[in-house]
Amino acid sequence: MKILSFDLDGTLVDSEFNELVWNYGIPRLYAKQKNIIFKEAKEYVASQYQLVGDKAVEWYDIKFWFARFGLPGSWKDLMSEFKERIRLYPDVPDVLDNLKRRYDLVLTSNSAREFIGVELGACGLASHFSRVFSATSDFGQVKKTPEFFAHICDLLKIEPEEMMHVGDHFDFDYLVPKKLGIRAFYLDREGKSQGEFVIRDLKELEERLS
Repeated sequence: MKILSFDLDGTLVDSEFNELVWNYGIPRLYAKQKNIIFKEAKEYVASQYQLVGDKAVEWYDIKFWFARFGLPGSWKDLMSEFKERIRLYPDVPDVLDNLKRRYDLVLTSNSAREFIGVELGACGLASHFSRVFSATSDFGQVKKTPEFFAHICDLLKIEPEEMMHVGDHFDFDYLVPKKLGIRAFYLDREGKSQGEFVIRDLKELEERLS
């Protein structure tokens, strides 16, 4: 194995930052723009998210939503407001410090690069990864597909068997890369799943790699 790949949201950082940006920050700005109450704004914004749907690449693009809603200010300022709420899971720093001494680490995320950049910067993780890949920003794909992982292997000049991927989505972080021949682990922090391919935290991953 040459490459160790990690998902970002739900794997290395929790979901609070994304929740605040999408479901609090944007509705709040829309409420201010239209001079309506927050509840009404949140319901409308949610309906527009649903209308576009997560199968459209625009759904993940914060610049698209700022333009669609005619929001005041900058998306950068909105993210900056909440970046102190970006939280690494407790096991992440030590494990990544140890693993980067033995493997080439890459980040493979479905998030747009705007979110990835802020999250990695706030957590101080950017230097841990030799490459960062965004399915939506780099390849125009709305989910991690076999083609997404195949593109990454091509760019890294490796065979799928030379890569391992870890993430918290059973389909996109385990089943999809596995179909391509990538060794994969499903990270289930809630402990609801069982199997040789399931890990509870990154310390367990480190133990299995030792």
